[in-house]
Amino acid sequence: MRITRGIYEDSMVDMKLIFLGTSAAAPTAERGLSSVVIKRGNELLLFDAGEGMQRNFIRAGLGMNKRMKIFITHMHADHCVGLLGLLQTMSLQGRVMAVDIYGQGKLAEFVTENMRIVNFGLLFDINMHMIDCEGVVVKEKDYQITCCESKHLVPSFSYCLTEFDRPGIFNISEAKRFHIPESELYSKLQHGQDIIYEGELIRSSQMTGPARAGRKIGISGDTRPTIKLRDFFKNCDLLIYESTYGHDKYQKAVKNFHSTATEAAMLAREAEVKKLFLTHFSTRYEETSGLINEARAIHENVEAAEDLKVVDIPYSESN
Repeated sequence: MRITRGIYEDSMVDMKLIFLGTSAAAPTAERGLSSVVIKRGNELLLFDAGEGMQRNFIRAGLGMNKRMKIFITHMHADHCVGLLGLLQTMSLQGRVMAVDIYGQGKLAEFVTENMRIVNFGLLFDINMHMIDCEGVVVKEKDYQITCCESKHLVPSFSYCLTEFDRPGIFNISEAKRFHIPESELYSKLQHGQDIIYEGELIRSSQMTGPARAGRKIGISGDTRPTIKLRDFFKNCDLLIYESTYGHDKYQKAVKNFHSTATEAAMLAREAEVKKLFLTHFSTRYEETSGLINEARAIHENVEAAEDLKVVDIPYSESN
């Protein structure tokens, strides 16, 4: 907590998005396989781990011994094979902090059997959390990760990171008018608790503005667009959505259970997403301007993901 210009407010958490791999199925000279990390404060939230992604993890300077959770969308090689290399690299770099890994039941078998066959051990513990249904996957003090079934060739999940509302801004000038001393009483009032001070009831609503919305980030993984996903990604501040094909390859997208740039933009518009990042590009697209133009005809705020691109995720202006 801190006092600024007569206002008593809680500290904000810095959040950045770093793309570690943005190609589909096969890497290119410029693009690695699927992986993206959200750096929230001192914690890393990694979504998918395509083969060789640890190289960009190192190049991004993310650090090998930070608190980390890893989420795998589905058991296709370009989304999970890199997990083995990442774990081994972190161990060789001296990591000692445990890692939590989330995915479907086969993920645990994949990790443990490959570690046994290749015969490598780790200096740190891995905690495997198997997901068998939609809903809350992780719930922390100030955010949660939820999952929703997506529509792909194999069982798969999309994910959302949703921060809980922060307390409203506390007006220290108003508190001083009631002669309330700077103490834990400020925190109680800001967090919605009424107090009795010198025999008088002081209501939190007298001192604190409305709650301030947290941020919501969506990660699609590989999928066809669905109504369920549209509702799941509703009001995302930022949505990372696969765009394997242009709309001229619509039939191929349907056959392979992927999405086109047009479909990604339509879903984002219907979900009232503020910003859309297209990713998971087929190797047929040496550059992505055509896909971006296609999507921008539907949703005005669209960008193409690029390997090692860093995106700041601020709180909304209303906060």
